[in-house]
Amino acid sequence: MLDNLCMYYPPIIISFSFIFLPTSSSNILLITSLSIDPAMSQEIQANSGLPAFNVFDDGSGVATYSLSLQILALMTFLTVLPSLVLGMTSFTRVIIVLSILRQAMGTQQTPPNQVLIAIALFLTFFIMTPTINELNEVAISPYLDGQMSAENALASGSDTMKAFLVNNTRENDLVMFADMAGDDKYETSEEVPLSVLLPAFITSELKTAFQIGFLLFLPFLVIDMVIASILMSLGMMMLSPMLVALPFKLLLFVLVDGWAMTVGSLAATYAQV
Repeated sequence: MLDNLCMYYPPIIISFSFIFLPTSSSNILLITSLSIDPAMSQEIQANSGLPAFNVFDDGSGVATYSLSLQILALMTFLTVLPSLVLGMTSFTRVIIVLSILRQAMGTQQTPPNQVLIAIALFLTFFIMTPTINELNEVAISPYLDGQMSAENALASGSDTMKAFLVNNTRENDLVMFADMAGDDKYETSEEVPLSVLLPAFITSELKTAFQIGFLLFLPFLVIDMVIASILMSLGMMMLSPMLVALPFKLLLFVLVDGWAMTVGSLAATYAQV
């Protein structure tokens, strides 16, 4: 039988191994294992049509990638997607302002972090909707319809994002990073490289967020100082001023419709393309 098997399947190497069971010295288990010869394994892979990836050129310079490489590119994009959301949208400014507002009110973990992140994501989607619509018109839809190559779609989408980033970046921050990079003055937004534009945009977002947070902090700070002075004049130094001031802060914030004012002001601070 082994001779026949080796005759018809010469690349297959048959190996035997003996395993002695510890429970009984008289019982011997015979295990037969089959291992494929490396040469045959390469031949099977060559004939199966399942390489790591394939790149086909139709002669016109357009490259078509196999499904495996497309999945790899998709997974890579999903990996860097959080960084893109943080660095190229309004999310950073919104979440910082909301965090400072919660700290100024003295409500500790109310609203919780999950609620603040949800508000920031929805508000970011609202702010970025015009830019997303333009991206869909100039890059995504033409590429999916086959009217534009991937390189041209990427260039068109990059120009649209650059226009949004430049419109919402302080000129001083942009000039500072351009000087550090050794670049001259840019004439249009398309000339600004992302290596200069992205750090300038993040720096500008942080500065603007802290300025808005400072303005939001002032009225609550005044309430804290007034309550602390009243308690000290009454001799109630053992009573926490923050505990007494919290209801007045909440009352003030509700009376002026603070959430609508804050969210609306944040959305209005962005200049669209």
